[in-house]
Amino acid sequence: MKKVTFLFVLFISLSLPKIGLSQIDEDKVGAWYMYFFNTTLKESPWGIQGDIQYRNWDAGGDLEQLLLRGGLTYKPKNSDIKFTLGYGNITTGSYGADNSTTSESRIYQEALFPAQFGNRIYTNHRFRYEQRFAKNQNMRTRYRYNLFVNVALNKAAMEKGTIYLALYNEIFINGERNIGNGSRVEIFDRNRFYSALGYKLSNKIKVQLGIMRQVTNSWRKNQLQLSLHQKF
Repeated sequence: MKKVTFLFVLFISLSLPKIGLSQIDEDKVGAWYMYFFNTTLKESPWGIQGDIQYRNWDAGGDLEQLLLRGGLTYKPKNSDIKFTLGYGNITTGSYGADNSTTSESRIYQEALFPAQFGNRIYTNHRFRYEQRFAKNQNMRTRYRYNLFVNVALNKAAMEKGTIYLALYNEIFINGERNIGNGSRVEIFDRNRFYSALGYKLSNKIKVQLGIMRQVTNSWRKNQLQLSLHQKF
């Protein structure tokens, strides 16, 4: 448990201070609406996972991003580790009255390492490596690490009818600074800290409602998040 606490504090502390000015209204709370799914292909070690995310700069209508992502998973026999090779398509909108958008394609590889502490505390360590392809930019890479912590509140295990506390902290590190056309980015890309309450509707479906604090080099903002998670 001490190790989890140390990692949690470490990654929060890596949230760097804001640099420069931004046109984004940081006091306006945004909203992300998300659907996550995963399934195993019969009794094999292979599976499929993906997500659809509709992200807004406000409660709805001012598009921040539309993210469509899916991947093929592999879980070695007698192991809890899961590996994924996937693809994502991202449409990013401009803040405010500007309706222009940009598109990006991503290929990603990730590893998910679950660990349980006692009956109530469930953690996951996710390492993700992305290759990003956007118009008028060189191919970019990014490294991501996310620590997830779920704590069952009203029951001793995560089962149907459980209310739970959901936390995560994710840090993003750019692989390159020079991204083409004379543009450069910082090594630190962003940090996301999230806290929510979740409810297990069944052993295969859960819903979460919470808030995420996102910090980049140029702005920081709160986002409400409503998500549905489903296993087939």
